[in-house]
Amino acid sequence: MTIWTCATCAIEHPDTPQPPTECAICSDERQWVPRSGQAWTTREDLAERGYRIVVGELEPDLYAVDCVPELGIGQRGLLLRSGGRTLLWEPPGFLDEEGVAEVRALGGVDAIASSHPHLTGSSIQWSHAFGGVPVYVARADERWIRRPDPVIELWDDEVELAPDVRMLACGGHFAGSSVVHWASGAEGRGVLLTGDTIGVNADLATVSAMRSYPNYIPLPEKALRRILDVVSPLEFDRLYGAFRVIESGASESVARSFERYIAWINGEMPLD
Repeated sequence: MTIWTCATCAIEHPDTPQPPTECAICSDERQWVPRSGQAWTTREDLAERGYRIVVGELEPDLYAVDCVPELGIGQRGLLLRSGGRTLLWEPPGFLDEEGVAEVRALGGVDAIASSHPHLTGSSIQWSHAFGGVPVYVARADERWIRRPDPVIELWDDEVELAPDVRMLACGGHFAGSSVVHWASGAEGRGVLLTGDTIGVNADLATVSAMRSYPNYIPLPEKALRRILDVVSPLEFDRLYGAFRVIESGASESVARSFERYIAWINGEMPLD
């Protein structure tokens, strides 16, 4: 049988003789299905078309795990090492032997997690490549699991993934949307991995949070306040979103950006 990958979001689906009739992730109002209709691909097809995994250092003990060319939603996977353990965060929807070998040379993988269901990629295949390491999924997002597997571990509220590395539930984009706090990252100033729970804007200085980014559906103040309540007590200077980075001053940027957002949705900002 074949492990099917949605051609739009690059999320793996169960190995079946025929592909599913739809991708529930893309059919949801937060994503989209191309006008040409639902399409599927496979790891073998992607390899034949020249897709490959590229690993590169971002800062000490943090590495990018990218699919080249860009695949699906196009998030940058992150490999985080701390205290002898390694977290693979938001892996791409593809893997190859060379990429697995590069990751193994950096210490392998002890746990896999993502901020929300859109960015799970080929988590199960990555897990199997490293001996069935746990794939953490927020219990609040359990119904969005596309490829059930015994390696999946459900969690609530907060979980320690490695020394100095905690994953915390924030809600917002999805009910179980989460962030990872790496206390010793950025030379001890702290790092926050946010995926799309908190998205870095094009100016690389401000952030946002949405129910749907491609379809421009905002979040209400209550959801934004909940995210702030979770991340405000954390010490972090750098923030890695799914696509962009705020190199410094990230904590202040989150607070300032969210207060601006709340003012706009409440009609408190002047129209000019």
